[in-house]
Amino acid sequence: MDTLFAPEVWPFALAGMVMVAIAVIEGATLLIGFSASHWLDSLLPGGHELAGGLDGWLGWLHLGKVPALVLMVIFLAAFTLCGLVLNMAVHSAAGIFVPAPAAALVALAASVAAVHALGGRLARIIPQDQSFAVSLDTLVGRVATIVGGTARIGYPAEGRVADAHGHTLYVMVEPDAPELTFTRGDSVLLVKQLAGTRFQAIRNPRPDLL
Repeated sequence: MDTLFAPEVWPFALAGMVMVAIAVIEGATLLIGFSASHWLDSLLPGGHELAGGLDGWLGWLHLGKVPALVLMVIFLAAFTLCGLVLNMAVHSAAGIFVPAPAAALVALAASVAAVHALGGRLARIIPQDQSFAVSLDTLVGRVATIVGGTARIGYPAEGRVADAHGHTLYVMVEPDAPELTFTRGDSVLLVKQLAGTRFQAIRNPRPDLL
């Protein structure tokens, strides 16, 4: 127990608390019909904007193939566990703790490797119809259905839309005018990609045809 309260361990204890807080926030937002995970993905560049990064460092971390919040939790969990185990092992063997900067560097390297390894496994498991690694600008002009939350201008809600191949994608949708709101079950027409998975929409003008 002394290890958990040692000053050298505080970065790893803090990472663990942040991880728990993320889980609580995601659970709470899901109860009100909103996904913090999808909201975070909506802030990230998507489609052609991310193409170059996916071929390099971001692709190595599987960003765009696995939800960013999942990758963040993997990183925090690995960072916490590596830091605690390293300090417990050294303290047990030598009676001292590893200085926080040195332990953090070791834990950081191990955490990045864990994100790459576990993210790769998840990328193969997660259905592709929920992947954000697609050309999202092609969704403009397609009809989406609001599946969670209430959308107002500046405050998007989650919507479900099918791409040209019939794959189901989840995007964040907000109206294009301040007097409009969309609620669960509403059919809307995506008219503009704002950023990543975030779109502006109008009410579906021809629900009988689209």
